[in-house]
Amino acid sequence: MSLLSYKHGSSSKIELKSKECIDFVLQPLKDHVTIKVNGSLTSEDIFRTVVSMAVDKNSVHSVSKQYQDVACETSLRYHLKKLNMEELIKSNEKILLQELMKTLKTDKSYEFAIDLTDDPYYGKTDSSNEKYVIHGQAKKSTNSFYSYASLYITNKNERFTVSVLPVEKNKKMVEYLSYFVDLIKRLNFKIKVLCLDRGFYSTDVFEFLQNNNVPHIVPVIKRGEHMKQILKGNKARREQYIMNGSKKKIFLDIVIDVKYLKGKREKRGCENLGFVVFGVKWSPRKVSTVYRRRFAIESSYRMRNVVKPKTSTKNANIRYFYTLISFLLKNIWLYLQKKHFTIVKRGPQVIDEDKFRFDMFILLIEEWLRRKLRVRLMVECLR
Repeated sequence: MSLLSYKHGSSSKIELKSKECIDFVLQPLKDHVTIKVNGSLTSEDIFRTVVSMAVDKNSVHSVSKQYQDVACETSLRYHLKKLNMEELIKSNEKILLQELMKTLKTDKSYEFAIDLTDDPYYGKTDSSNEKYVIHGQAKKSTNSFYSYASLYITNKNERFTVSVLPVEKNKKMVEYLSYFVDLIKRLNFKIKVLCLDRGFYSTDVFEFLQNNNVPHIVPVIKRGEHMKQILKGNKARREQYIMNGSKKKIFLDIVIDVKYLKGKREKRGCENLGFVVFGVKWSPRKVSTVYRRRFAIESSYRMRNVVKPKTSTKNANIRYFYTLISFLLKNIWLYLQKKHFTIVKRGPQVIDEDKFRFDMFILLIEEWLRRKLRVRLMVECLR
C-alpha cells in the first residue's frame, strides 16, 4: 500500500487515496477473523459488505438491495452466524492495533481509561443470548442492552481504542480490569495512570489495583455522611478515607480539587471534585485535569455510533463483530491522521485535524465500496 506521488512543476504532491483507506480497514479482518466460505463467495466479500453496512449505517436486509455485487441476504446471515465469540475475543486487540502498533512505542508510559458503552436491545431474551443481555436504567426506550468494556489510550495524538470486550451478566468488573491490565503488560506498555469512571467504585476494584500497584484515578461517589463532610470546603486538599467492604476495609487517599462555578450550569460558589488517587503524586488540579482527558473516550463512542451497522439480531457474536468494525474504523482514521497530517515543525507534535476529518475518511471508504460493490442505479418497477 503506497501513496500516489506525482510532480507538478517543481513540487511533488502526495495524495491519500480511498484504496489505501479501505485496505487498512480490511487487512486486520482478513488476518484475524475466520469465516469459512465455499463457492465463489470469499470471506473478504463478507468483510467488504459489513464495512459498507457500517459506513452507510445499513442492515443486512438493506445492503443487498442497495448494491449489485454483494451476497444475498440469506447467504450473508448464514455466513455471519459462523463467527466465533472466543476467536473474536482472543484476536480483538490484534484487529484494533495491527496498524497502530507502528506508531505506539513499547516501554512508553501511557495514560489509559476503561469505560463501558451500552447498545440498546429491543428484542427477546432466551438461552442463546441471556448471558450477554444486561439490564439497567432505562435509556432510549429500553432497559436491556448489549454492553461492551473498552480500554483506551488518552494521550494527546494517540487516542486509540486498544481492546473491546463484550460484558457478560455474571462477570465482575474486576475480571475485565484484570484482562486489560494483563493486556497492557503483554503489549509492553507502561501505565502512567489508569482512569476509571464511577461504575468501578468498589472495594474489589481498589483492592485489585492496589495489590497490583496500578496507578489510578477514580471519582468518588458522594455516599454516606463522612464522605459528604470530606467534600465540603473551599480549598484544594488531601484526605484519608476508610472504605468498608463486605470482607475487609480499604484505605483510600482522596484528592479534592476546588473549582469556582462562576455561573456555570447557572450555579455560583465552589464545587468540590473528589478523586480516589493511588500511585501518583500530583496536585489536585493536575489530577482533575488528567482525569478530564478521560472524556475523550466518550467522543470515541459518538464516532463509533456514526459507523455502526444496523441490526436487530439477538446473536451476540454478530453484534460484537459489528462493534469491533466500528471501533476499527475510528482507529484507522486516527492512525492515518497521525501518519499523513502531522505538521513538520519544531516542538510538540501537532496534527492538522481539519485536513482529514472523520466524515472525509468515511466518504472515501464509502465511494470506493460503491464502485467495487456496484451501487444499484435503477429499480425494477411493477407496472
